[in-house]
This record gives sequence, structure tokens and C-alpha cells, in this order.
Amino acid sequence: MQGQKVFAVDRDYKADIKVFVADHDYKADLLVFKVDRDYKAQGNEGLWFFTDRDYKADKKVYFVDADYKADLIIYVVDSDYKAKWRDASLQHWMW
Repeated sequence: MQGQKVFAVDRDYKADIKVFVADHDYKADLLVFKVDRDYKAQGNEGLWFFTDRDYKADKKVYFVDADYKADLIIYVVDSDYKAKWRDASLQHWMW
């Protein structure tokens, strides 16, 4: 998989992965930065581009309301250089 182009689905059974957005970076497995162009979402380092169609996405994500329901816990950062894995053992979820 080339990049991290994601699409947010409206039901958990449609998702490849369930994601929870943490309120602090130290609680997250992955620090994510939302990029503004799909070509900037390269690799598996937390640079995500949200697509407008599911067929354009590498991963379909469903946002859950509690951390214990999630496969992956993320925290959204304000700069691209801050995006990174805090728990590299979970990288397989985004490949």
C-alpha cells in the first residue's frame, strides 16, 4: 500500500480498522497529521489524507467513542514533522 489515504465510514462493519481519537498525545499509538493533498500521504508514518470516496482510500476507518473499542488510538498533531508511531508494534494495521 503506497500511502495513507483514508475514508471515514459510517458503520463499523464497513471499516478495515476502528480508530479512537485520544485527547492527549501520550495516550496514542500513532500521532497523525492530516495532509491537504493525497500525494503528501506517503508511507506509514502518520500522514493521512481523507478522501471523499471509499474506493480512493487505502484504508476505511470507523471512529469509535471509547478507546477499548479501537484497534488503533490516534492523536491529531498540528505539524507534519510530529507525525509518528508511538507503538510500532501496531504498524500492521495501516499496511
